[in-house]
Amino acid sequence: MAKGYLGLGSNMGDKKEYLDQAIEQINQHPSITVKKVSSYYETDPIGYTEQDVFLNVVVEIDTSLSPYELLAYCNEIEELLKRKRIIRWGPRTIDVDVLLYENYTSDDEKLTVPHPRMWKRAFVMIPLYEIAKDITNNGEHIGEIIKNLCKEGIRKVDYDG
Repeated sequence: MAKGYLGLGSNMGDKKEYLDQAIEQINQHPSITVKKVSSYYETDPIGYTEQDVFLNVVVEIDTSLSPYELLAYCNEIEELLKRKRIIRWGPRTIDVDVLLYENYTSDDEKLTVPHPRMWKRAFVMIPLYEIAKDITNNGEHIGEIIKNLCKEGIRKVDYDG
């Protein structure tokens, strides 16, 4: 089994419900076990800003799937939850990204691991740090990386139950 981290986001409809459905689908796969789920974070959009705020979460998994099989399953979940790819960084019901995969790196066009922009995005790094405080990037600890990020536009959301 390999440890992996997935970043999930939604900014259409019932955002929390989309995230919860995606997490449920991840955990239902026979070759994936959800180990930890971060708190939910509301995030102002970046890039294309004429859209609703996002709700983001990071999930730690154990999996026997290969990185490409995991990516394919993440894409299946997006399809199941009616993800439409119309505008880059635009509105979406669900986005499921492979952020990290244990002992694996790739800069392939189809799958880049670690996720190419994750180290610069507070909406990924803050929830990741919440569930994985020992992560490093090129020797730099995640806590130090977060100190240097702009944290404007990201808010922890508390849900009852």
